[in-house]
Amino acid sequence: MSDGERPVYEQRGLWYEELEVGALYRHAPGRTVSEADNILFSTLTMNPQALAPRRSVGGATALRSAPRQQASSRCRRSWPLGRAVDPGTIVANLGFSDVVFPKPVFHGDTLYAETVVVEKRLSASRPGTGVVTFEHTARNQHGEVVAVAKRATMVFTRPE
Repeated sequence: MSDGERPVYEQRGLWYEELEVGALYRHAPGRTVSEADNILFSTLTMNPQALAPRRSVGGATALRSAPRQQASSRCRRSWPLGRAVDPGTIVANLGFSDVVFPKPVFHGDTLYAETVVVEKRLSASRPGTGVVTFEHTARNQHGEVVAVAKRATMVFTRPE
């Protein structure tokens, strides 16, 4: 079957006009966090935090109250944000705020991401773009919230 004979779907981001304030966007698939993911991310970001990849003698984490290995908070913040990137329509990230980590993430946890459009407005200084604030939430396999962050972005409007 040639491309002319079958439906073709092209993944793309949503234009400014297509984003609805209050709408919930679920991102699939989920991602299981491995020790290798955590070590790679911590190494790339030069995260010296003892909770991230290092272990003390005997295999216990440096934090006595957490017997299992935790994933880096930088990894927890970045993962749901990366899942929510709209290919081709986001111009730039303008800032992050209200970043919280209500529960830890451990190696072997599977994370799922969702995004809510908090607000939007047309850009006063850059024609053809709008400013959109998103709230990104990451949940583990039990549905528990493990990370939340707000992100302001510049998004292209639909071309004429």
